[in-house]
Amino acid sequence: MVKAVVLGAAVLKQSRSGGIGQPLSLLLKTNPLITELSLYDIVNTPGVAADLSHISTPAKVVGYLPPDDGLKKALTGAEIVVIPAGVPRKPGVYCRQTRDDLFKINAGIVRDLATGIATTAPKAFVLVISNPVNSTVPIVAEVFKKHGVYDPKRIFGVTTLDVVRASTFVSEILGDLKLASNVVVPVVGGHSGVTIVPLLSQSSHPLPSGFAQGELDKLTNRIQFGGDEVVKAKDGAGSATLSMAYAGAEFAYKVIRAAKGEKGIVAPTFVNLAADKEGGEALKKEIGRELDYFSAPVELGPEGVTKIRGLGKITEYETNLIKAAIPELATNIEKGVNFIEASKL
Repeated sequence: MVKAVVLGAAVLKQSRSGGIGQPLSLLLKTNPLITELSLYDIVNTPGVAADLSHISTPAKVVGYLPPDDGLKKALTGAEIVVIPAGVPRKPGVYCRQTRDDLFKINAGIVRDLATGIATTAPKAFVLVISNPVNSTVPIVAEVFKKHGVYDPKRIFGVTTLDVVRASTFVSEILGDLKLASNVVVPVVGGHSGVTIVPLLSQSSHPLPSGFAQGELDKLTNRIQFGGDEVVKAKDGAGSATLSMAYAGAEFAYKVIRAAKGEKGIVAPTFVNLAADKEGGEALKKEIGRELDYFSAPVELGPEGVTKIRGLGKITEYETNLIKAAIPELATNIEKGVNFIEASKL
């Protein structure tokens, strides 16, 4: 029996917000391990829930709106909560917009939802998709600290889309998309622009011999700024919603499987390094900076984070990418923490 909750499960078309919630909810409904699926948003969730409820899979689906303690009802008994709520990349500005532009709106949304989780389902695994993830994960953590229920092992920033993109793009270069689901490329750091560091030297399927440095630069940039590619292609009509929904569902599956006792599940995710003190301290030494959060390969278990793995053997090129990522990552983290410190909770 697993109850999953999606916070931000419907699409508010008139304001162009959302877009991930509905396809994510669909994918979670198809997961046979989920027996109850609760959907929450400010509009449309009863209709989305009714639609999904006709699909012949085990999960019972119920949609909730804010009135009549809807958030509390949605979260009661939750074991895993996925948060895609908030506004997406702003259409029409493409590469010029950074994820910091999303902060003012999404920070408040995530804070309020995190408060609901902390007071109703503090033991749930919390998977944060809402951007900017480098800041929203610290926001969730600080809210939980304020309520005395913080467990760093159970709060995750979903960076899986970076991994999915890396796997797909490498398989394209290798000329065989059938390999995409088998290609494994660790992606570390954070979840925006230069903070995204693909460790292509560790790809399970090596790049072609003689792969030029210029081509490596292009591939790295494409992984780091893959969202811009989608925003441009959609010509102002949205951002990377379908691929993000897929990535979010994939990571949720791994968390659920690990919670049920499956061993050996490892996935990169943005976590507080205190979730594994020994592994976290070792990673800080590797990156050469006292950061509280970092995306690294994490071994998952019944309690969430079991072990934070190190970077392993990396190239000078990748070392420089990490050095370039750290200042922005540190700023993003601080921004999230400061937001809650300034809030009246």
